[in-house]
Amino acid sequence: MAKIVHEKDKCIGCGACVSLCPKYWEMGEDGKAALKNAVNSGGEKHNLELEKVGCNRDAAESCPTQCILVLE
Repeated sequence: MAKIVHEKDKCIGCGACVSLCPKYWEMGEDGKAALKNAVNSGGEKHNLELEKVGCNRDAAESCPTQCILVLE
């Protein structure tokens, strides 16, 4: 099981994650990326548990602010 963590307060809305992994990422109305179906774990952190990391690793590696964490 893997956990994807998005620290939304660090996001600058570049859209790299959305381009590389549209199955899990979308742009929000606030101009920042949003992790689809994520649970708010307090403050600006959102989590999603998945069986397989999939394209989320590419999204995390492409993020200029490193606001996407992949925990396995």
